[in-house]
Amino acid sequence: MGDVTLYGSDCVCCVFQSVAKTGRLLISHEAPITGGFAAEISSTVQEQCFLNLEAPIARVCGYDTPFPHIFEPFYIPDKWKCFDAIKKLISY
Repeated sequence: MGDVTLYGSDCVCCVFQSVAKTGRLLISHEAPITGGFAAEISSTVQEQCFLNLEAPIARVCGYDTPFPHIFEPFYIPDKWKCFDAIKKLISY
């Protein structure tokens, strides 16, 4: 019987190597921040790479509110939200 996960072991190893090299992690996805996929990745990296982290894990995600589709450009993480998060990670 195989293991059913949303991300494979190869992907996880690449993330761990990147965190070990840079000491930072930024996770972005369109789903709400609470209970999203980023929380699972964040907790896994926190467990495995805690001593390598030089800054808190940053998550750039959607808001925890329902939204009409007309406001989708404000809801979905874009390059500017990610850029601001990267600047905060670097200056931590």
